[in-house]
Amino acid sequence: MTKVYRIAIIGCGGIANGKHMPSLAKQSNAEMVAFCDVVEERAVEAKAKYGKEDAKVYTDYKEVLADKSIDIIHVCTPNDSHAEITIAALESDKHVMCEKPMAKTAADARRMVEAAKRTGKKLTIGYNNRFRADSQYLKKVCEDGTLGEVYYAKAHAIRRRAVPTWGVFLDEEKQGGGPLIDIGTHALDLTLWMMDNYEPKVVLGTSYHKLGQKENAANAWGPWDPEKFKVEDSAFGMIVMKNGATIMLESSWALNTTQVGEAKCTLSGTEGGADMWNGLSINGEKHSRLYEQKIELDSGGVAFYDGETEKDTDLEMRMWLEAIAQDKDPVVTPEQACVVSELLEAIYESARTGKAVYFE
Repeated sequence: MTKVYRIAIIGCGGIANGKHMPSLAKQSNAEMVAFCDVVEERAVEAKAKYGKEDAKVYTDYKEVLADKSIDIIHVCTPNDSHAEITIAALESDKHVMCEKPMAKTAADARRMVEAAKRTGKKLTIGYNNRFRADSQYLKKVCEDGTLGEVYYAKAHAIRRRAVPTWGVFLDEEKQGGGPLIDIGTHALDLTLWMMDNYEPKVVLGTSYHKLGQKENAANAWGPWDPEKFKVEDSAFGMIVMKNGATIMLESSWALNTTQVGEAKCTLSGTEGGADMWNGLSINGEKHSRLYEQKIELDSGGVAFYDGETEKDTDLEMRMWLEAIAQDKDPVVTPEQACVVSELLEAIYESARTGKAVYFE
């Protein structure tokens, strides 16, 4: 008989409603039995839409963790509380999916890795872009050697004018930064995963607060308040790995450019290259001729799992639950996510000091 996992959602805001709860609701081996938010009304609404009839509502996450019948915790709170809640949940004998980025600081991310090892519970981070159809295909291309050794890559997370003006996105104390830690983190995770390279050597970074100072600016979600815009509007990094590979990371919520795209990467290897700009394409050389191949993918999702079409976020949740059921590593391991956090922090530090940051 298939075990049905009892899941609690901590933080019932945008990401919980946009991804976690609707995708968990589609999983036959999951039931949401507890909803927690500092704004009780949000937890009540989440229970009404996604919870079992006898599901409980909380405003204090510690009360959730005291319930020994809960198997899994999903942490969907602001970045500054990720580590505190995740570590407490692991220590209360629960598996944890924490939303990205792993933590506000690299030190907190390392504490989370240590807690997972110490408790033996599963921990994963919500880097859902790995589960897109193009990402899944490109990962197979990287693994089968089509690109050879990838020694140069670009991680793209660029918006022309799409600054999130709600919640705590503009609050440096809560978030730890702006577009770099918000959307740059997705692009960097995707790029490192494709390269299967998690050993950085040195980082050089820059960050800017230029357009964030403008009043009545054009923006997808309405003009922002410059007085509340406490984070960077753009950040860029050059990362050199221990094996000599170079990664260029670009992230912005507001930039004067028409080439925009999020959670995309460009890869250049010894045998071929790939990019995600206009769909997925692979390029290389065959029989003394250059070629570029556009990869046709089902726009509805990943179509090579028992012939079914599946949304990326649904696949993310399914494979997370499978990792627990089959006692195997999740697709996104805490060790991988920790390196992402360490690199983001290094870019911020380099931008602040004007110096390169070296890794041991």
